[in-house]
Amino acid sequence: MELELRHLRTLCAIADAGSVGRAAAVLGYSQPAMSTQLRRIERLFGEPLFLRGTRGVEPTAYGVEVVAQARDVLARADAIGRRGSAESAAGGRTLRLAATNTPMLSGLVSRLRGVLPDLAVSVSSVYSSSAIVGLLEDGVLDAGVAADYPGIELPHSDRLAHRGIVTEPSFVALSARHPLARRVEVALADLAGEAWFLTPDDGAGWPGVFYAACESAGFEPAAVHEFLGDQVQLQAMIADGLGISVVQATLRPLPGVVIKPLMSTPLWCRYVLVWRRAGLGDDVAEALFGSATAAYRHLIARSSHFQAWASGTYQAKANPSRTHL
Repeated sequence: MELELRHLRTLCAIADAGSVGRAAAVLGYSQPAMSTQLRRIERLFGEPLFLRGTRGVEPTAYGVEVVAQARDVLARADAIGRRGSAESAAGGRTLRLAATNTPMLSGLVSRLRGVLPDLAVSVSSVYSSSAIVGLLEDGVLDAGVAADYPGIELPHSDRLAHRGIVTEPSFVALSARHPLARRVEVALADLAGEAWFLTPDDGAGWPGVFYAACESAGFEPAAVHEFLGDQVQLQAMIADGLGISVVQATLRPLPGVVIKPLMSTPLWCRYVLVWRRAGLGDDVAEALFGSATAAYRHLIARSSHFQAWASGTYQAKANPSRTHL
């Protein structure tokens, strides 16, 4: 067996979905076929790439390295021969979709396949929201899921259209051994002396909104580590007490990590669907939006800490806006 691009896509899909079954649905395979392919790929690499558990799969330390390299190879391969006048999603051709860090991507693509089974989809991971806009403006992409923040709307030209998917609160991830781990919610000011893991500048307002919230809470972060890597690695460091992090409200905590809402919800993030007006028909744009919102609802249904926050356990009556879908 020789390593092929389809094998790399399989590994990335499994890592993104956190489940062999969900990855199989995204790629259009049966779960047994996907499991067999994964075993063959792991034999090729000579050691396991994922750990199996009751809640799905997680990359091993070696698997994290392999998936990161696979993403790089796939991005380079996908870029070969691209032109601004490449085929658009209209007319049943390939939809070129990019997304920033969001757990809704797998569910979005899976649902889109169900709604538009004849539409081929090429997916790219692009962290920077401003970079997604740039790729759309240049005609390299047809649509993207980006992020912006209340009061700082993602700028783009009239050639693009956008529609907000969801505005969600940002939570904080702590070690289960942290002194504040038993609190129902945590005040940002109580975290003044902590070391923070923060993702880098996304070109849309982050981490500026974080520093502004800290300033309003009366402090400047004691230490900041820039981190843009696998969530398993991040949560492992948090579990070991090496720092804390602002995280998405729907993130699933790993053993040793607890996720808490921030008192008075000082940080919010909006996920937004952006697309090229000339490259996407109204039906495809609507299918994308519907798939994204359905994927997000599925995520929040599985998130106990989010459900408790949204249901009022965390003083929801004091902030009736809450999450907007």
